[in-house]
Amino acid sequence: MTDAAELRRRTAELLAAHPPATTDRLDFLRARFDAGLAWVHYPEGLGGLGAPRSLQAVVDAELEAAGAPDNEPRRIGIGLGMAAPTILKYGTEEQKQRYLRPLWTGEEVWCQLFSEPGAGSDLAALGTRAVRENEDWVVNGQKVWTSSAHIARWAILIARTDPDVPKHAGITYFLCDMTDPGVDVRPLRQITGEAEFNEVFLTDVRIPDSRRLGEIGDGWKVAQTTLNNERVAIGGMRLPREGGMIGPVAKTWRERPELRTHDLHQRLLKLWVESEVSRLTAERLRQQLVAGQPGPEGAGMKLAFARLNQEISGLEVELRGAEGLLYDDWTMRRPELVDFTGRDAGYRYLRSKGNSIEGGTSEVLLNIVAERVLGLPAEPRTDKDVAWKDLSR
Repeated sequence: MTDAAELRRRTAELLAAHPPATTDRLDFLRARFDAGLAWVHYPEGLGGLGAPRSLQAVVDAELEAAGAPDNEPRRIGIGLGMAAPTILKYGTEEQKQRYLRPLWTGEEVWCQLFSEPGAGSDLAALGTRAVRENEDWVVNGQKVWTSSAHIARWAILIARTDPDVPKHAGITYFLCDMTDPGVDVRPLRQITGEAEFNEVFLTDVRIPDSRRLGEIGDGWKVAQTTLNNERVAIGGMRLPREGGMIGPVAKTWRERPELRTHDLHQRLLKLWVESEVSRLTAERLRQQLVAGQPGPEGAGMKLAFARLNQEISGLEVELRGAEGLLYDDWTMRRPELVDFTGRDAGYRYLRSKGNSIEGGTSEVLLNIVAERVLGLPAEPRTDKDVAWKDLSR
């Protein structure tokens, strides 16, 4: 059993062999992966040591103290939080060896080709088609709200492979090369002025069957692993006290006493407590992950994350008064990551509106919590046993 002392010893060996001050950043990250110190709970040979997930903090603390570079997790969050656990669970050994190392080091950025113009909240209604031609699949369709598509090398993709069965049963999961012919990425400008999201058009894109993840027709089951991990990645991220959206508004409150009112004080206290409760609940959820894959509980964290962000950002704009209505920059750009705390209050207020849509709408997540966590009766679904091709659209 690998314990904390053993991990410290291995980390010290890594630092001695590859001093951060004199080692190329990418070379250091590759060496860290090969030493099993990337994600210690992954299997040996795949960046881990089969150790408890909770011990990752031991490695991270030692490396941070030594000034070692990280893999810019915010930039490659889709790969780390969604693609990697799905590949680990359903991928072949060849797929794991090929994709996990460059994914973790950040050499290859990933995006998620799930949502479509007519299949967002009802994702299983997706219409992008994949037709088998010998050893390839030919894919045609459109995806939307795709973060990082403009910088991504790879995508996790779900497409309909059998229209003659009910919608959940006729989906297959693929790994799509974003540089292949027929992949067209176009920016979607948002309310913030940026084009952080994209729409992706797929025209006769050929995907080898070797890039299929899981069995044909099992795409919905495979996608549940991705979606459950996505909700934890969004709503259960590790934060220090006053990390995230509550930090800037608490800082303003302390530094700008002239802005304070009794009513704002009461509202800030309430949101501060709720933020801390959410942070500690997320820590407990991550500890539960030691036992296996995340379940539907992550939907509750994602719900809380969206609501809190929107209430806190609204309070911050109100606290700042007239200056809260200012906006720093409407320049059209295509950022590589979302920076909630690096911009002004106006940006946080506008960007947080998307939190109740992305990663599963709050309305759908409420159903998940009700049915899969609380055990309440499911809502009637008249299309459950109807072939996808026979559904009204």
